[in-house]
Amino acid sequence: MKILQPSPENIVSTARAIQSGRVVVIPTETVYGLACHALDSRAVQHVFEIKGRPPDNPLIVHIGSFDQLVDITEVVPPAAKALASRFWPGPLTLVLPKRPTVPYCTTGGLDTVAVRVPRHPVALAVIKESGCPVAAPSANLFTRLSPTSAHEIDPAILCQVDMVLDGGQCEIGLESTVLDLTSDEPIVLRPGAVTRADIQAVLGRPLGSGPPSSVRKSPGQYARHYAPRAQVKLVDRVPVGQPGLTLDRPADERQIRMPADPAAYAANLYRSLQRLDETGTEDIFVELPPRDPEWEAVHDRLKKASTWA
Repeated sequence: MKILQPSPENIVSTARAIQSGRVVVIPTETVYGLACHALDSRAVQHVFEIKGRPPDNPLIVHIGSFDQLVDITEVVPPAAKALASRFWPGPLTLVLPKRPTVPYCTTGGLDTVAVRVPRHPVALAVIKESGCPVAAPSANLFTRLSPTSAHEIDPAILCQVDMVLDGGQCEIGLESTVLDLTSDEPIVLRPGAVTRADIQAVLGRPLGSGPPSSVRKSPGQYARHYAPRAQVKLVDRVPVGQPGLTLDRPADERQIRMPADPAAYAANLYRSLQRLDETGTEDIFVELPPRDPEWEAVHDRLKKASTWA
């Protein structure tokens, strides 16, 4: 397996691999994805096996344009059109009723499908060249940190894929916002770079308060997720002499100062946690960021990373 530059020739090779049912890694603007043909049940099952992912955890289907949505979903409501017009390509995933052509293994056994158009030019080029919808969950082992560069991908993943396209450092660094449009009220199932305020501004209506049931219509809904091997401990201040992420000046080399801007913090979060995790420490202390609405996605990931299961 080689980490390849995204030359036109390598993009074609990656697309051909996806067409033939193989599994590859591609960059997106959020995190790197473990990509396969979303309508090929055998390829999808291989992705689940590589990740050690539970079969009830749906995959996000990535398409090359809004026009492809009708090939994946039974219904495209006005809300989906309005949101796609504003945020696609981009880090917003919409949950909609699926077409019968989408295998249940891709959707976690559900009659709904999570779908988005990624913004990364390499991801878009691969999807368009492949001519098929591409399932691309984060290229991590289940519950572990998502890689935001090709060189952060776990060796246990690398040894099981055909190729990796190196698209550089991911711009956003956290997984996409997931919005359920199959209920009476739109519901955020996973917060991300597209905020509640962003969505409400387009829809002109408030969002629902929480998931309508215990059914997982979206990835990222397990209590522990996106976590390093070390125990993450959320604190008001990182103790002197302890490894961690701080918003203040680091006390020593075991601490990393994080940006005060929520988008910049998000872009650096997984990379910083991985850097500390690679030292073999048992605990990583994280100073709690502000509770302002624009920090919701960061708080969601920190909560999941600090839950010990």
